[in-house]
Amino acid sequence: MYRPIEKLQHSFLDFNQPMGLKMNPGNRWVKLADLIPWKKFETKYAEQFPNNTGNVAKPLRMALESLIIQTKFQYSDRELVEQITENPYLQYFIGLPGYQEEAPFDASTLVLFRKRISAEMIMEANEYMLGHKNDKNPLVSGGSFDDSETNTSENKGTLILDATCAPANIRYPQDVSLLNEAREKLETILYRFHKAYGLPLPRRYKRKARKDYLAFAKSKKHTNKNIRKALRKQLGYVSRDIKYLEQFMRDGYALKGNEISLYLTIVTLYEQQKYMYDNQTHTVEHRIVSIAQPWLRPIVRGKVKALVEFGVKLDLSIDSEGYSRIEKISFEAYNESRSLMGAIERFKERIGYYPERVLADQIYRTRENRAFCKGHGIRLSGPKLGRPIPNAKIDKKQEYQDNTDRIEVERAFSLDKRCYGMGCITTKLKETQLTSIALSVFVSNLFKMQRRILFAFLYLFRKRSRYWYKELQISA
Repeated sequence: MYRPIEKLQHSFLDFNQPMGLKMNPGNRWVKLADLIPWKKFETKYAEQFPNNTGNVAKPLRMALESLIIQTKFQYSDRELVEQITENPYLQYFIGLPGYQEEAPFDASTLVLFRKRISAEMIMEANEYMLGHKNDKNPLVSGGSFDDSETNTSENKGTLILDATCAPANIRYPQDVSLLNEAREKLETILYRFHKAYGLPLPRRYKRKARKDYLAFAKSKKHTNKNIRKALRKQLGYVSRDIKYLEQFMRDGYALKGNEISLYLTIVTLYEQQKYMYDNQTHTVEHRIVSIAQPWLRPIVRGKVKALVEFGVKLDLSIDSEGYSRIEKISFEAYNESRSLMGAIERFKERIGYYPERVLADQIYRTRENRAFCKGHGIRLSGPKLGRPIPNAKIDKKQEYQDNTDRIEVERAFSLDKRCYGMGCITTKLKETQLTSIALSVFVSNLFKMQRRILFAFLYLFRKRSRYWYKELQISA
């Protein structure tokens, strides 16, 4: 159950500080806590608890802000609990009424936080914060690449769009190693059947299969002939174990709850590997690259460092002020050009008009997207399709400016991956991986918003100080 807190947004003066502890009200965590409107987000979070019975869940502020701290510093779950226990500013940030020496929650509770706070909730919170970012900002400042002031048309602003992959923390998938892992898990299930139901243990050739795999894994050179030979052997071992389990289930013996999904994943993996072996190909639809996380897919990016990454694919848009939004996110390797029209329409819903220009990569410049942009008076960056026209006039200054401004989305990718955990997603569940990615974008926007508000106040203070100084000189 969930019980709403009457005073969720308490002030710094209400925080109970023990004798001898003097906290700074200008601390960044104090300022950031006052920036987030918790009452607006609590209603959505309370919908996760339809029943009025059971233990009372932790409040939203404690759950979300703990995840914000973890995303900022990339702490593990246990280290995060230790840091919150030792730091009074972090305790104020998560909403505790006063400083306490005991831990506010266990490390295992963070898994529940990531499950309850879904990626959709975080993206809605991100949209709300960006829509009200100027409420506490004395200066409404635009981005460095916004040219809306000099624009005379109805369209205003700039939209930057690009796609990337947030790789998951898995080992590099190889067909032989995946089949060997599947074989070991099937042998464990067969042994459990033998112990639980008293069935005779079938012949699994466990030692021989392990020896064959190690001989292949330790070899220095993997020729095509050696790879196909190792695949054929592992496919035979896995096929034999699957037939044993099918016979046991036909006889009336059932799998346990956690074994059902594992068995279905292994069967699908075997069918895919058998298809690729028979047809001598490396491509198959919905290819499984991890038995523990079967929803992950290979994402072809074409980068120099890694041609293929394994994780979540997402489209990120940057508005005229430099803030990020997730336009589309999926585990499947979709074509990112199809998300351009939707991103432009959402831009119009937020601002009230279409952007003047859209800065996107070459893959977004399809005929449909160009026709859509031309029909709405939007200039899509990049050259036209087809062969270049001889003696055509090219505005090199405008082309250089577009390429320079489009770097902003690459900067956002770099910041989210280096500093906010998007470079390696360590969570294991499907929903928590999406939550981790949404948190990376949300936390990046939060700290950017906090810095801009601080700079705006410093600018006003400096401006007023000069005015007061001139007044004193005149009066003197």
